[in-house]
Amino acid sequence: MQSEAGAAFRYPDFRFFQSARLFATLGFQMQGVAVGWQVYALTREPIHLGYVGLAQFLPAIGFALITGHAADRFERRRVLVACHLVLAACSGALWLSTRSPHPSVWPIYAILVAVGSARAFAGPASQALVPNLVPAEHFSNAVAWSSSIWHVATVAGPALGGLLYAWAAGAGAVFATAALLELAAVASLLAVKTRAGSREKRPTSWSDLVAGVHYVRTHPLILGAITLDMFAVLLGGAVALLPIYARDILHTGPVGLGILRSMPAVGATATAVFLAYRPLRRRAGPTLFACVAAFGVATVIFGVSRTFTVALLALFAIGASDMVSVFVRHTVVQLTTPDAMRGRVSAVNLVFIGASNELGEFESGLTAAWLGTVPAVVLGGIGTCLVVLLCAWRFPELRRVDRLDAAALQPVEAAS
Repeated sequence: MQSEAGAAFRYPDFRFFQSARLFATLGFQMQGVAVGWQVYALTREPIHLGYVGLAQFLPAIGFALITGHAADRFERRRVLVACHLVLAACSGALWLSTRSPHPSVWPIYAILVAVGSARAFAGPASQALVPNLVPAEHFSNAVAWSSSIWHVATVAGPALGGLLYAWAAGAGAVFATAALLELAAVASLLAVKTRAGSREKRPTSWSDLVAGVHYVRTHPLILGAITLDMFAVLLGGAVALLPIYARDILHTGPVGLGILRSMPAVGATATAVFLAYRPLRRRAGPTLFACVAAFGVATVIFGVSRTFTVALLALFAIGASDMVSVFVRHTVVQLTTPDAMRGRVSAVNLVFIGASNELGEFESGLTAAWLGTVPAVVLGGIGTCLVVLLCAWRFPELRRVDRLDAAALQPVEAAS
C-alpha cells in the first residue's frame, strides 16, 4: 500500500489527469523558450518580450466572466479536451510561421492570442476538476503533488526546449514537439472517467456571470491570498527578461536560457515534494508572508547577478518561495469554495495569476525599456517586499491563518 504521502495517486483519474498536465506543461514550457528566443532574435527590443506576455494575458481578461461559467455549466473534462486540441493547433501554426521566408513577430503575437484564449478556458476547468478526482481528506496531498508534477514539467520543458532549439538551429522542431505533446495530453484526458461540472441548468444571467467576482470580493481569505500573489509576482516578474540576461548579460545562449528558465521550477519542485511529505501544520499565514518577502529579496539578488551560478541560485530561491504561496493560495481557494462555484471562482483566481505572470511579463518588458533591464528587476523585487507589508496590514485574516484544512478554513457549502 502507498504511504500517506502518495495518497492522491491511489485514484486512477488523478493519475490520468496529472499525465495530461505533465504533457501539456512540457509542451507549453518548451514552446515558451522558443518563442522568447525567436522574438528577441527578431527584434532585439525588451518591449517585444513584454508583448509576448500581453498577447496571452488579454484573452484572460476579455473572457474572464465566461470561462469560469463554462467550467461550471459544461462537463469539465470535455472543456479541457477542446482547449488542448486548440493548443495543439496553435503549436502547429507556430511551426508553420517558421517556414516563412520573411519571418515576422506579428503572426507570432496573433497565434499567442489564440493560445491565451484556449488557456483562459482550460484553467478554470482544470482547477475546478481536481477536487472531484480525490476525496476531500486527500485534497491537500493532491495540491502538493499537482504542483510537484507541474514544476517538474517546468524544469524539464525549458531545458529541453533550449536544447532542441540549439540542436535543430531553430524553433520549428520545438513547436512541432509541443503540438505532439498537446495531443498526448488529449489522449490522457480521454482516459479520465470522472464526470463533473455539468451543474448549471438554468438560463445564464448576469448574476451568474459575476458570481465568482462577488464571492472573492466578500471572502477576505481568498481575496487576500490572490491579491498578495498577484502584486508580488507582477512586480517581481524577472522571468520575462531572461532572454536578455542569457544573451547580453550572462552570455549563455539558448541552452543557458533553457537552464535559467528551468531553475525557478527546480526550486518549486523541491519545495512541493517537501510539502507533500511534510505539509504545513501550523502558522500557514505567517509562513506565506515570509516566503513572499523572500521571493522579493531573491529577485533583487538575481537582478544584480553577473555570474551564471549566482543567477541560478537566486532563481532557485524565487521558485522555492513562490511554491509556498501557490500551495497556500490554491488550498485556501478550493477548500473555501463550494463545488458548484469552483469554476467561476477559479476563473477569477486565474485572472489574478495571469496578471501576475503574463501581465507581469509586459510590465517587466516595459520597465526594462524605460529604465534598463537590471533596474527593472531590482525595483520589482523591492516593490514585492513593499506589497508584503501592505497586504499583511490590509488582510489580517490571512495573516492569522494557522492550519490548512477544511475545518479550520470553514468552507462554505451553499452555492451562490
